[in-house]
Amino acid sequence: MRSGNSSYRWLCILLILTGVFFLGFIIGWFGRPSSHSSANLQNVRMKLLNEMKAGNIRTYLQNWTLHPHLAGTEMNLQLAQQIHSQWKNWGLDSVELVHYDVLLSYPNESSPNYISIMDEHENEIFNTSLAEPVPPGYENIKGLVAPFNAYSPQGTPMGDLVYVNYARTQDFFQLERELDINCTGKIVIARYGKIFRGNKVLNSMKAGAKGIILFSDPMDYCAPGVRSYPNGWNLPEDGVQRGNVLNLNGAGDPLTPGYPANEYAFRLDEGVGLPKIPVHPISYRDAERLLRHMGGILAPIQWKGQLNVSYNIGPGFRGIHSSQKVRMNIHTRNEVKRIYNVIGKIRGAVEPDRYVILGGHRDSWVFGGIDPMTGAAGVHEVVRSAGKLMKEGWRPRRTMVFASWDAEEYGLLGSTEWAEDNVKLLQERGVAYINADSAIEGNYTLRVDCTPLLYQLVYNITKEIPSPDDGYEKKSLYQSWYEKDPWLVHSDAPRIRKLGSGSDFEAYFQRLGIASGRVRYTKNKNTATYSSYPVYHSIYETFELVERFYDPSFRKLLTVAQIRGGLVYEIADSTIIPFDCRDYAKALKHYADVIYDQAQKYQLHLDKHQVSFGNPMFFLPKCNFKNIVMIFFSPLTVRIMNDQIMLLERSFIDPLGLPGRPFYRHIIFAPSSHNKYAGESFPGIYDALFDIANVQDQDKAWQEVKRQIAVASFTVQAAAGTLEEVA
Repeated sequence: MRSGNSSYRWLCILLILTGVFFLGFIIGWFGRPSSHSSANLQNVRMKLLNEMKAGNIRTYLQNWTLHPHLAGTEMNLQLAQQIHSQWKNWGLDSVELVHYDVLLSYPNESSPNYISIMDEHENEIFNTSLAEPVPPGYENIKGLVAPFNAYSPQGTPMGDLVYVNYARTQDFFQLERELDINCTGKIVIARYGKIFRGNKVLNSMKAGAKGIILFSDPMDYCAPGVRSYPNGWNLPEDGVQRGNVLNLNGAGDPLTPGYPANEYAFRLDEGVGLPKIPVHPISYRDAERLLRHMGGILAPIQWKGQLNVSYNIGPGFRGIHSSQKVRMNIHTRNEVKRIYNVIGKIRGAVEPDRYVILGGHRDSWVFGGIDPMTGAAGVHEVVRSAGKLMKEGWRPRRTMVFASWDAEEYGLLGSTEWAEDNVKLLQERGVAYINADSAIEGNYTLRVDCTPLLYQLVYNITKEIPSPDDGYEKKSLYQSWYEKDPWLVHSDAPRIRKLGSGSDFEAYFQRLGIASGRVRYTKNKNTATYSSYPVYHSIYETFELVERFYDPSFRKLLTVAQIRGGLVYEIADSTIIPFDCRDYAKALKHYADVIYDQAQKYQLHLDKHQVSFGNPMFFLPKCNFKNIVMIFFSPLTVRIMNDQIMLLERSFIDPLGLPGRPFYRHIIFAPSSHNKYAGESFPGIYDALFDIANVQDQDKAWQEVKRQIAVASFTVQAAAGTLEEVA
């Protein structure tokens, strides 16, 4: 038996406990009232899903992508008003336009952003493009925002250029420790991909850079053998990825962290998470010109992309170009603007004070053909279908909440402000949050990221939905998903991933501990090496992109909408909330094994600093549901069991939050501190171990590891206690 194995006794306790608890759950499930029988639930769910139509989703998507709808603009308000009106007409019990005044960011139209190469006399000898070429059919459209990185500070820094690969933590380590290249006072250029762009900026700031330029390398944003848009779905050479470069760590509006940005809010003079150095994105054609004459050593082979350049690192240019410098001309402005969420509700018939939320954002950088309108169109169709069932006399057991969020692209602002505004209600009443961002980022197979509580519900629903994949016409979605992306390491089922961040579930899951999940179609992760989808956040995210290349029949968008709608329906209408606690116990054991294995490379230090993954404070909670059948029909018993299930996710929340990230409070899951898109398990322990190699004070660092182990151990034990039978 390996050393430290006792560290997992608390996980075994939870496994035993949840197994016993779920025995009671299963007994109770088959003894539930006949009005919510399994057959009846399935019939209503299938009626809801069959009511949804691919043609409707196509129509919504086409209409909503005719014009840009950037957060804070009149076009986005008009779209919110349209959605508000339609939801009311479809019969929802209430529909509101809820506004907040948040810090947004825009290019200065009179002083555009661009990058220059300067000669020795400070004359501009090359300037990057000010805009992307407009795609066919959109030549007369107004309101097209030029490529920019939201919240970049203004400035015109000039200096030598250094190529820093993806600007990851390990890239800067390699530059400084292996290649002896100092970025202090330099302008760095990095390719998009691998990590969130805001992490790239933060890493560059820490390395001493005075500006950062971002570009999309064809290696990361062009699939082999695919033509560029409009003849294919690759990023054209003049395409540019927009995006915010904040490091909010869950804070919401930068000026009102932790509290809603309403009329009586206190606003900071300087917002949190704002970058301190100018940032600007450029096309790969312009990047090739900047990198063409770079001096210094050749980059490591892993740093080389597919531009027609040598990928020298610098600093500065070589040969006759050595006296030339790079200057950034950034005039982006930040201002407080009003944003609008659309919030619709169907009041629950039995438990109206329990909320199941389906939410997705509406704002986009330009047309939003994929991000977010494929998701927003699906939410719209779920609402229409639910409204039709209401007119036929149906009403869910619990309250359904539908949300069209604003300003997601600016840092999840609309969804976070609403969560902050309703925090007391959500803490007491929130059952689940299902996210509805982009419904498609590829057309190969399904991708699901969610809490372990939802694993079995996702599997059950996908077993009842036909696969939309070519060649799988007579198989279920579950079957095609499993064949294409099996989860052989963890269980004999399709792969489900951890929730990180980067979309509107963040505040609900990471801060409030409401069980959450997201579903979309994705690419083949085993063969597709390009990052995300190639035209991500560019002007080329159009309706035609989706119709011609991603989902011509709109069957995949329909399938994703059906899964999202099915999840909301099952959680809202089942007598017992259909969360499976056993999967959480299995996941915790697996994640603990991973952390333990990571720690073993420090075995001598573990012994020296007396770090143990064990905890002497154990208990075996009592859990006896043997009489559940006789008392199950008591409404109080049903409510008690549902509350225990609903609040299990909440029990993993630490009110103090993670070190340095107080709005990330989930002890089991959090976005990686080095890439907010990625989910990390036992993040407090993981981050503490990561810091060991990068700090001078080793004693203090190991004390932090011990503290995080204690926090995790306590939290899991406390969570186990919430599942004991109520006396």
